[in-house]
Amino acid sequence: MKILHTADWHLGHRLYEQSQIEEQQLFLNWLENYIVAEQIDTLLISGDVFDTGSPSNQSKKMYYNFLVKLLNTNCKNIIIIGGNHDSPDMLNAPKEILNALNIKVVGKATENIADEVFEINTINEQVIIAAVPYLRDQDIRKAVAGESFDELTEKYKKALINHYNLVAEHCKSINKKNVPVIAMGHLFAMGGNISDSEQNIYVGTLGHIGANDFPSLFNYIALGHLHRPQIVGGIDRIRYSGSSYILSFSEINYDKKVIVINTNQNEITKIEDVEVPRFREIYSLKGKVDDCLNQFGDVISNSYQLTPWVEIVLDEKETLNTDELKQQAEQHQFEILKITLNSDKRKVLGIEELLKNTKSIKELEPTEVFKLKCKEQNINLKEHPQLWDAFNEILQTVKGQ
Repeated sequence: MKILHTADWHLGHRLYEQSQIEEQQLFLNWLENYIVAEQIDTLLISGDVFDTGSPSNQSKKMYYNFLVKLLNTNCKNIIIIGGNHDSPDMLNAPKEILNALNIKVVGKATENIADEVFEINTINEQVIIAAVPYLRDQDIRKAVAGESFDELTEKYKKALINHYNLVAEHCKSINKKNVPVIAMGHLFAMGGNISDSEQNIYVGTLGHIGANDFPSLFNYIALGHLHRPQIVGGIDRIRYSGSSYILSFSEINYDKKVIVINTNQNEITKIEDVEVPRFREIYSLKGKVDDCLNQFGDVISNSYQLTPWVEIVLDEKETLNTDELKQQAEQHQFEILKITLNSDKRKVLGIEELLKNTKSIKELEPTEVFKLKCKEQNINLKEHPQLWDAFNEILQTVKGQ
């Protein structure tokens, strides 16, 4: 059996207010063609199908069109779990209809743990899939009034690990033929490397578990949330597939991938990284103004012919007039999305000054805005960690709605 692990599509994502629907559609087209060409039997999507809990009709259309197209391929089983960006209710709404098409959806933790486990069969092979979605605190742990942050953190971590243990126990109870067991999850596993487009999905260190906290029963763990494809904790069977296209300028220096797991005679025989094409060229130009101007000629598109996007990181000690950069860019076939100062050299700037060379306040993450306001108010967050934790708790509550 051939099983393909992917995650973090973030359909509807915009990079500094620029729509990325073109590369999103190109990725889905590429994935469909790969599934056909390589005769993939089962597709696992490990969360964050959408970038927001209220995706546009255009994003939902891409999603459903893709699923319908796979019905005519060799891929007869699709399993989708919810991520922290997804709305559980929106994902789950059509689950009964999709189930009739062998498309299994687990948008949120289920009351019956067996509803997160699926037995997948082809003509000669069988696997068991434990489809564990993004686990929200309220879904797996009873809140207790007056709990401290440390108590909340420890109890949530125990509840998270317990949930995976319960799923593993159920898988073991039904695994009469000793077939491979594959778990899916959407969380931050300690030891993973993050990029600027990710935020910790829990408050502070809430929900961070180690690679060794996963039950040893699982022969492979297909994770979502971190956008860099990677092996967790040096354990080859625990992997993030990463996002499918570039979601931030911090992601331009590594390839995007999907992962293919091969099974034969009740064993996983091969785990293979498959590189995803780069559909849009994205550049980060660094140096003095003249250095960046001299690099303009090196910014080119690729065979997909999408307009290249550029960030400029100036190696200067203070803000400059950037009109020359913008005027010169108009003579080239690319678009500047961001101009900023090298973070090692810039002075502490106010929000208004930072926004001067950006398209909108969405240039800044909520956490960055909060830190800036604290600096402006002379509040040292290291001396007031409870303030930082409280802000993150509010932020995650809002993002979870």
